[in-house]
Amino acid sequence: VQLQASGGGLVQPGGSLRLSCAAPGMITSTFWGVAKAWYRQAPGKQRELVAHIGSDGNTIYADSVKGRFAISRDNSRKKIYLQMNSLKPEDTGVYCCFLADNWGQGTQVTVSS
Repeated sequence: VQLQASGGGLVQPGGSLRLSCAAPGMITSTFWGVAKAWYRQAPGKQRELVAHIGSDGNTIYADSVKGRFAISRDNSRKKIYLQMNSLKPEDTGVYCCFLADNWGQGTQVTVSS
């Protein structure tokens, strides 16, 4: 299943971005029933979990993004989102969505003045 991620870009510290990930080819019931997540990989670092939303809607965040990032889903459109506020240079990296053992292609987020 192909996942289509978008929304990355260059933003100044303190700015905001909203990432989207669409799963148009995924069966709707599968999309509804699986947990969904955003990961990121910064240059020279290992990939890390940023945010996770379970099928029940419960969310988990990395400590480094708590209070600044919010993961959400639109089951009817088979999309997930990552709202990122108060961005910091250390948030720079390639962000990927993950659903039902499928990875998105990644979208670059660069936070720099």
